Amino acid sequence: MDAGIAGRNPAGLGAASWIAPLERALGFAVDAVAAVLVLVEIVVLLSGVIARFVFHSPLVWSDELASMLFIWLAMLGSVCALRRSEHMRMTALVNKLGPRGQALLDTVGIAACLAMLAMAIWPAWEYASDEAFITTPGLGISNIWKAAALPAGIALMGLFAVFRLALRSTLGNQVGAVLLVGAIAGAFWLARAAFEDLGNVNLLIFFFGVTAVCVLAGVPIGFSFGLATFGYLALTTSTPLPVLVGRIDEGMSHLILLAVPLFVFLGLLIEMTGMAKAMIEFLASLLGHVRGGLSYVLIGAMYLVSGISGSKAADMAAIAPALFPEMKRRGAQEGDLVALLSATGAQTETVPPSLVLITVGSVTGVSIAALFTGGLLPAVVLGIVLCGMVWRRYRHEDLSHVPRTPRKQVLKLFLVALPALALPFIIRAAVVEGVATATEVSTLGIVYSVLVGLLFYRQFAWNQIGRMLVSTASLSGAILFIIGTATAMAWGLTQSGFSQSLATMMQQLPGGAMGFLLVSIVAFAILGAVLEGIPAIVLFGPLLFPIARELGIHEVHYAMVVILSMGLGLFAPPLGVGYYSACAIARVNPDAGIRPIVGYMFALLVGILLVAAVPWISLGFLR
Repeated sequence: MDAGIAGRNPAGLGAASWIAPLERALGFAVDAVAAVLVLVEIVVLLSGVIARFVFHSPLVWSDELASMLFIWLAMLGSVCALRRSEHMRMTALVNKLGPRGQALLDTVGIAACLAMLAMAIWPAWEYASDEAFITTPGLGISNIWKAAALPAGIALMGLFAVFRLALRSTLGNQVGAVLLVGAIAGAFWLARAAFEDLGNVNLLIFFFGVTAVCVLAGVPIGFSFGLATFGYLALTTSTPLPVLVGRIDEGMSHLILLAVPLFVFLGLLIEMTGMAKAMIEFLASLLGHVRGGLSYVLIGAMYLVSGISGSKAADMAAIAPALFPEMKRRGAQEGDLVALLSATGAQTETVPPSLVLITVGSVTGVSIAALFTGGLLPAVVLGIVLCGMVWRRYRHEDLSHVPRTPRKQVLKLFLVALPALALPFIIRAAVVEGVATATEVSTLGIVYSVLVGLLFYRQFAWNQIGRMLVSTASLSGAILFIIGTATAMAWGLTQSGFSQSLATMMQQLPGGAMGFLLVSIVAFAILGAVLEGIPAIVLFGPLLFPIARELGIHEVHYAMVVILSMGLGLFAPPLGVGYYSACAIARVNPDAGIRPIVGYMFALLVGILLVAAVPWISLGFLR
């Protein structure tokens, strides 16, 4: 995640004296509106479920209203993420620099974001103006009420980027960053005539070169995608840029993706109400006396809570503090603990209701209900493989001083945890049985969690709801902005003819379907390390899933292989940002986990190859 600019170093006290209060006031207003939009979306979708399932009278306008509000939530959430420094970025190389180098590159990153927003603001306004002539079928109002979210959000992000430059960087860094970004932009503009003669070489220059340089320099991933795509279309084609803004709108406002903020909020509720803690305590009572028992508990607990929060960091943060102190008291090394925590993060990427699964469904057209069903067993297989590695490492552990939990206490903890353990099954059953769609089912989970927290666990912090809603909007905005710009980049690649060339090349790989799967495992492991899961799947999913279909690979099977491979890359050092998130949560030096994680990553790779070789693991439970 974007760690923001290290330290506040105002460029001038006079400027800061009036800019800082303005930034706080405007930021509070944006946070408040975004939080209210999350609440309204929950109410609208829940009303649709009740009207359809209870009263058998569907609300024909609910989906349209939800979609209209959703693009505003996505854009304002992106603004919140920019203000809170929560846009996803790769910092592995930036962190190797000294404090001065990091500060300069952070300022360059903000200037690059401003450059992308400056390129997008006028096309976004033109796109919104064109949408004014379209009337929505359900509500009967102009579509500009929806499309205006794009120029409004871009303008607000630009304003907060200026605030960050003014308040959090030195004058020297500001001047240096603006001159550097301006010089690069000017050089590209002067070379536009040369680009016209380069043909497909432009794909390497923009979609590989510009994107790679920006990502490695720490520019947020969504803005890196936007810079490359806007630059490519503006300098090498005659495509009107408002068309590209339309693709961003299409990518961000797909109604299926409304599940993203709702599941994020559901995950925060699960942690706040004590449901996650209850599940962990029950599992620990079952296996705490077994050699490596708490490691098995870690694997099982991550399986149960994974995917609900929308953030692997949130999943790990809910579990590690509850288990690590006792594991350390039993003699476990902190490097092995963080290595296993990272491995479980990769293992559980396919556990529903995973946001990666929802993203796959939205960009490829694969049934989300089928993905939810197909994702259960592959994660179990990888969990079994990890358990085998745990057994090997802890088979000589001395637990003579650890008492076995009495059966009555185990039963008591099971009864306490039962409402929490039931939630994942309730969510899946509601989708499979048609009570609610994959988008709507999160609202049922939210209502269930609120009731369980209030009535059963009697743990519900009302004063945290506002913060949770803002955090939901911010994380969702960061995710959705990447999806929007990656959708635009994928469209640009398709228009260039790259997708057809890629399809031809992949179809000619030796080994047929299995050769394609093996190459996909390697490719998505690398992409997962560099881009994280959601950007990689949005960018390459639409290109590769049709090839898999042509080769006779079931879409759900291919989705499981791809997602697990991305998880492997995401949590594998030295590039995998998930590994460094695990280290930060566990408060462990990253160097300590490098050696122990090798065995776990090898075990995961064996599990992924097994999933790839045996399609039944992904398809056996499909109807």
